[in-house]
Amino acid sequence: MTQGPTAVAVLTNPLSGQGAAKAAGARAITRFRERGLAVTELQGNSAAASVALARQAVADGAQALVCVGGDGLISAGIQAVAQSGVPIGVIPAGTGNDTAREFSIPTGDPEAAADVVVAGKTKTIDLARVGDAWFLTVLASGFDSKVTDRANSLTWPKGPMRYNVAILAELAGLRAIPYRIELDDETIEVDATLVSVGNTRSYGGGMRICPDAVVDDGLLDVTVVRHASRLRLAMLMPTIYKGTHVKLDTVDTYRSKRVRLTADGIKADADGEPLAPLPLTIEAVAAAATIFVPST
Repeated sequence: MTQGPTAVAVLTNPLSGQGAAKAAGARAITRFRERGLAVTELQGNSAAASVALARQAVADGAQALVCVGGDGLISAGIQAVAQSGVPIGVIPAGTGNDTAREFSIPTGDPEAAADVVVAGKTKTIDLARVGDAWFLTVLASGFDSKVTDRANSLTWPKGPMRYNVAILAELAGLRAIPYRIELDDETIEVDATLVSVGNTRSYGGGMRICPDAVVDDGLLDVTVVRHASRLRLAMLMPTIYKGTHVKLDTVDTYRSKRVRLTADGIKADADGEPLAPLPLTIEAVAAAATIFVPST
């Protein structure tokens, strides 16, 4: 029988989801205490503050770190728990909630998400590493990173529809991007619209950009959308939600433990947050983290 934690550190960004995380955090904390868990409350009002608080909690011997917010806050928690053996829990309260989607963690129900942690079932997963930074879901570069940046700057609409508005806005400035992609066993030079590197399948609120990614196979999935017209790209975007875009003749996919991306003037995002300009080297690190998952 799975034994859950008796104490948790709960990290909240009260600004996540236009403030939804604050209410979700309060509900989750109440649930934990009702279930008899001791709770240490942590609030970070910025990414740097959240990472610092999470690292201190892990250093202080936290049994588990629970993140209340979106994928960006979970990413802050990942920086602390990577290769530490401390499991991470998720109370979804963000815009995209792609981590929750990947692991079937209940959204819109903080009590149910808290109960996943209480039950104690965990899954060992890979992480991706870029220098000293880690990410859990997808690294975006090119058109998609520009969409993410624009979506993060919008105050309307709320939820995944924000990404659709950002897509339409970014289509106006579409251009070919010369990429050099170095994989384990080959190097590709291609004019592309975007290149995404996935440890998990989706980003942007359910866009299955790397639909065949497996989170514990020790490999990264690479999706390359070659340069195409605005019309073709606009027609392609809806297929990403189903993951069927990989069947189109303008899309190539690869799998590699290590990926190096080079493109002039392009910045990368990871877990929906700004990361760094290219060139970057991304490496899959097997069994680097543990996450609480539903029992069924």
